[in-house]
Amino acid sequence: MATNPRITSAVQRVLPVLREHAEEVDAEAVFPEAALGALAEAGLLGLLVPEELGGLGGDLDDMVAVAQDLARCCMSSALIWAMHCQQTDSLVRFATPWLRDNVLPRIARGEVYLASVTTEPGKGGNLLTGVAPLLADDAGLRLDRDAPVVTGGSHAHGFLITMRASAVATPNQISLVYADRDQLELAIAGDWNTLGMRGTESVGLKIAGTVPAHQIVGDPGGFRTIAVESMAPVGHLGWAACWLGTARGALAELVGWLRSDKRSRSIDVRSELVSERLARIRMDLELVSAYLHRVTGEIGTIREQGGELSATEVQIHLNTLKVTAAELTFRAVDRMVQLAGLTMGYRRDSPLPLERHFRDLRSASLNYSNDRLLVSSGALTLMDRGVRLA
Repeated sequence: MATNPRITSAVQRVLPVLREHAEEVDAEAVFPEAALGALAEAGLLGLLVPEELGGLGGDLDDMVAVAQDLARCCMSSALIWAMHCQQTDSLVRFATPWLRDNVLPRIARGEVYLASVTTEPGKGGNLLTGVAPLLADDAGLRLDRDAPVVTGGSHAHGFLITMRASAVATPNQISLVYADRDQLELAIAGDWNTLGMRGTESVGLKIAGTVPAHQIVGDPGGFRTIAVESMAPVGHLGWAACWLGTARGALAELVGWLRSDKRSRSIDVRSELVSERLARIRMDLELVSAYLHRVTGEIGTIREQGGELSATEVQIHLNTLKVTAAELTFRAVDRMVQLAGLTMGYRRDSPLPLERHFRDLRSASLNYSNDRLLVSSGALTLMDRGVRLA
């Protein structure tokens, strides 16, 4: 739980809404509009916006705490919110004066939910490359973009879009562009019918429009800095917090059931086997929690000291956090399903929603592929002769 009383109060107001709609959001694969509305009304879309711009002035510790609380109720809603915070952080740190004065206060008022447009056909999931170019003309900067996966894209009020900096730019010269919804023509390309994360409605979009030059975030062609210093680290922290929150909520529900008179008579809570299984589940979550808080503290300290996050060991720590959180939280819920058994753990209509948590957490290793991060960390390990551990 966040320590700021304003943030704590806001979270307590929204949790019942997320809890009420979680089952419907998953079963119908619908975007959690009620949850997003509650988050906006409570001011939580502006968690990371500075107080002088109307926001809550929260930090990464607050984001990690809130994401866990939200994910205990509805992982889809929590992920949508965490990715919005990821985009907000990029604006807070790299916005032009115009964007700072005109967009961040609207986010703080709950008027703008931000979506991220970084996926693109033909680049193999590489965040730091691009295909479609920005084209300058008398009207401004023209963009024409296909994006196969945009979380909540059809509901967003604003977008941060990666584009090749110009028609003559290399694939790794990428600009990040902010666009309001009313500056764009949007067409949905494909549906979203998945095993888990069903409420994120991460549909494909075709995007076209023109924006003024002052809506480039950071330096033209300088997206790599934004990715390294903001988008990637905040994304990893937010995702890991959501996955941990979901698994923590699942364990709390399981323990409550085991301690109740509704427990299956086939499960003897006094048996050593049950105790051993619970211990292993708890250890996985303890390890993820400890590493998440360690890396969050590391990133926060580097930022406070004006440092950069590009150091080899920092990148390894962030990659390790994402992979470890994805693997261990899924393993923990898998073990909970095994312990609860076929009727309570595996059925979709069980009063314990372990089956939903299992499906949601299966996505964790696919959401920016663990394989890609492991390859990166292996190469980086050869560069870190000091083996500087977290």
